Amino acid sequence: MSSGDSAGLAPMDPIRPRNPLRRGTRRARQVFLRDTMVAFGGLSAVSQVVGPFVPHGAPGAVVGLSVGACLGWGLLRSRPAARVRQVFRRPDMTVVVETGDLFDQPAHLVVGFCDTFDTLSAGGRLINGDSVQAQLLDRRYGGDVDRLDAELDAALAAAGPVAREERADKPLGKLDRYPVGTVAVLGTRPRLVFGVAYSRIGNDYVAASGVEDLWRGLAGLWDALRTHAQLERVAMPLTGSGLARLGHLDRDSLLRLILMSFVARSREAPICRELCVVVRPEELAGIDMRELAAFLAALAAGPER
Repeated sequence: MSSGDSAGLAPMDPIRPRNPLRRGTRRARQVFLRDTMVAFGGLSAVSQVVGPFVPHGAPGAVVGLSVGACLGWGLLRSRPAARVRQVFRRPDMTVVVETGDLFDQPAHLVVGFCDTFDTLSAGGRLINGDSVQAQLLDRRYGGDVDRLDAELDAALAAAGPVAREERADKPLGKLDRYPVGTVAVLGTRPRLVFGVAYSRIGNDYVAASGVEDLWRGLAGLWDALRTHAQLERVAMPLTGSGLARLGHLDRDSLLRLILMSFVARSREAPICRELCVVVRPEELAGIDMRELAAFLAALAAGPER
């Protein structure tokens, strides 16, 4: 997760991971080759000027140092960023994408749910133990599912379900179904939790979501944030990258979809002063952060063109 220039744009603000080429992408290799060749060209031009002044016997050492410098420069430039930050002027807000732990963020949090807002059942988990929702239960509620369910019931009281399953059809979990885009506001300030339904869970307990469902869920989320977040900082995961079966969208496309939705709705009315999308370290390999920085810069420049 610097300020912008007079045009309203902020430069990419990278933080480098320790082993950046461990999951090298095609884009990283292209950057490495391009910048290495550029460095070679620059040093070649310099050598033409300083060559006559190099002592006899030293050219070999100079060449070796030059090659090492070029390769080092190429590697440095090709390392994937772990953080991108973009300042917008219209509206006045900041978007950050970074790797890290969502629950360490000093912000209101966004957590995805299915349309039944299932948590745990008497027969076992209905949610994946590695999911953000499972972390919410463990880290914010100390594993107390009854307290989480009580807060969900209170938050959903005004929403009203649109359907109810029969227990014979859905033996485990909750039966009431809410519209995709329903948001349950949980907890207390200064760190509210916005539980948004963006997927539908079948009676086989498999959650599924499409682009339209995600877009509708995001629209409901932005409305809830506008009402309850009081323009304060909001952190969210890469929603839809886990069990929601949005596998036809890669992580890069999914992230851009989320950011495009946020920026579009923010231009209708402010939502928050800073949105931070927290990407898990293992998700970083699927995201071209340099291209993402360019994408955000283009979004920030859009209204002024």
